[in-house]
Amino acid sequence: QVQLVESGGGLVQPGGSLRLSCAVSGSDFNIYHVGWYRQAPGKQRQLVAGITSSGTTQYTRSVMGRFAISRDNAKNTVFLQMNSLKPEDTAVYYCNVPRSGSTWYDVQGSWGQGTQVTVSS
Repeated sequence: QVQLVESGGGLVQPGGSLRLSCAVSGSDFNIYHVGWYRQAPGKQRQLVAGITSSGTTQYTRSVMGRFAISRDNAKNTVFLQMNSLKPEDTAVYYCNVPRSGSTWYDVQGSWGQGTQVTVSS
């Protein structure tokens, strides 16, 4: 089973930046699509950004132009650079790997603890 470890969250003021990291276990990393998801209190988990094995990216509309997802195949790591953060970006952020041929929400890994991002003055 795929194992994932998120890191890089924290408390930041509105307008600030954070860079999240997702370390992915396994020798098949190069063929994985990887998504960053977030869940705010009382809300459903949503896909924030995704990157395919070939490097194609997609973003939910609310973060377009502010967030950037990237991957380092040599380090089995996916990053989420978050700029111009807003209070509504406050959530627990998770990464995961969708099952091959399935939707972004049909994931292979367990949902871990994630990393908390709090945007507040």
